[in-house]
Amino acid sequence: MQLDLNLLTALDALLEEGSVAGAAARLHVTAPAMSRSLGRIRRTTGDQILVRTGRTMTPTPYALAVRAQVHELLHQVRGVLAPSRELDLATLERTFTLRWHDSLVALSGPALLTSVRAQAPGVRLRFIGESSVDTPELRRGEVDLEANARRPSAPDIRSEHAGETRLVVVVRRGHPLTRAGTLTARQYAAAEHVTVSRRGNLDNALDKALAPLGLSRRVVATAPTEAAAFAFARDCDLVISVPEAVTRSAVADLGLVVLPLPLELPSAPVYLSWHQRYDTDGAHAWLRGLARDALASATAAPSRPGPP
Repeated sequence: MQLDLNLLTALDALLEEGSVAGAAARLHVTAPAMSRSLGRIRRTTGDQILVRTGRTMTPTPYALAVRAQVHELLHQVRGVLAPSRELDLATLERTFTLRWHDSLVALSGPALLTSVRAQAPGVRLRFIGESSVDTPELRRGEVDLEANARRPSAPDIRSEHAGETRLVVVVRRGHPLTRAGTLTARQYAAAEHVTVSRRGNLDNALDKALAPLGLSRRVVATAPTEAAAFAFARDCDLVISVPEAVTRSAVADLGLVVLPLPLELPSAPVYLSWHQRYDTDGAHAWLRGLARDALASATAAPSRPGPP
């Protein structure tokens, strides 16, 4: 059977747009031409691909099953056929989508953007928030770089350790714990806590570290971000336990105090992750290098906080 790679391009557009008109506009062809391509795809695959349901088109189960594979195959074909060019940052026009933990955007985003603008003014950075569930955007090419504490396990996702930060305790100025001298694990556990969890988890590694000591803490609320948690702690006797790096710019302005965590816990890692399709992409490799530097600088350990 003779294969036409143009059909792969048409199929990818049809599956992404979900309509003949949308696919035609995307590929800058006429709707009748796209309809003919859809007919050829149907004859080749033996599947309808898109079926009409009322005024819209719905993908068939086969189309849903192969959508990601078709997108990946097309990307690989374009990579093979595209001529190798030396990267010219001064003329580079590209938008990168970065899904980073909120605190990492605040810590490293400004430095990264400054470096990008200085070297490649035509490049735009599109930071988006983390999802509360695992999502496949890296694999689908919808996200270029992720940065968070999770090391991905999928074999086609690359990752590297970009930094780490230890946990500290944050309370309002005047909180009873600030007058306790050296904070103990028992005093820490006896306080009321707010956890930071985008998924709304009430417990985490801190509770596992307290359990062998015969201690447990009372978590009265969860917050999706550190910034929201700080707002809880600002006016109440609540305890927040967060990575030290996120406290450096916001805590003093909010009237909060940082105390050492009275538990032995390993530092929290920061991983930079991307799909393997970008391993040899010069522009992506350039951005990864800048992101790596920005994250490493932001999470570098400062001196230990002194007494309150």
